[in-house]
Amino acid sequence: MLRMPYGRAICYSGYRKGQSPIEKIYPSYEQIKEDLLLLKDHFSYIRMYDPSTHAKTTLKVIRENNIPLKVILGADLVGEVNNPNCPWDKRVRSEEELKQNKESNLNQIKELIKVANEYEDIIVAVSCGNENTSSWNIRMVSVESLVRYATLLKNETKHLVTFCEGPDGWINKLEKLVEVVDFISVHSYPLWARISLNDALVCNQKDYQNVKNKYLDKPIIFTELGWTTKSNRVMNHEEVNEENQFIYLKQLINWLDKEQILGFIFEAFDEPWKGSDHEDEPEKHWGIFNEDRTPKKFMEYLLDIKNK
Repeated sequence: MLRMPYGRAICYSGYRKGQSPIEKIYPSYEQIKEDLLLLKDHFSYIRMYDPSTHAKTTLKVIRENNIPLKVILGADLVGEVNNPNCPWDKRVRSEEELKQNKESNLNQIKELIKVANEYEDIIVAVSCGNENTSSWNIRMVSVESLVRYATLLKNETKHLVTFCEGPDGWINKLEKLVEVVDFISVHSYPLWARISLNDALVCNQKDYQNVKNKYLDKPIIFTELGWTTKSNRVMNHEEVNEENQFIYLKQLINWLDKEQILGFIFEAFDEPWKGSDHEDEPEKHWGIFNEDRTPKKFMEYLLDIKNK
């Protein structure tokens, strides 16, 4: 059984126009406070991706303002092995660069340990990585390294430890890591799989059950589930809109609530920094809020429920 009470959950990355983790331009204390006050009445958990300035400020805001949100905090690892199958980056890293990346990853795990221990009352779990065994990812990390990082987190913190990956990774690659982590974190995206809206929830349910069938005794949650509202790419383009995001997410949260399965909606706010420069780049538009913090249709629905 997962030692985390059920609650609604959402991924949080608060970068606004002109801000970016790549450029190390982070949201301010007051901007983060504004965001969390928008989220706190609708969600019990947020998920963040690395122990960066953004996450540290977020944790400070939560503590200093007694905001009732708990946090899963991850590590954003860089590639330790070359991946010639990555569709957008075919570079071959030298052994020296890969060695430096390993050192960087270890340092980030150590920083995650430090932050997790400092905010032990707010952070409920830590992740040793994010999609680092997906075949498309340039940030590939071996299972052996992930086991090492997960073990370090278990030994040096009191937190539950996980790793975030798609269902295929858990089923086909990560048996050794499952032995170490406390629970499995699954990413499930019907849109990227070109599954229609009518079958989207069934896709999530199948992903959950397929992983569960392999690991009957290991708790499973979703750490990413979502529906973007714009797209210039191949993904059932005609179904990508705000109305369908509302329909999908309403069905999703009703199922999660009924089954008491923890699932993090991706994402709280649209993120202009992500992906290509095209204005309809899907990576920019997964939020249930627009970048200007106005609510999209699904968030309006949650607000209506709260106000009744």
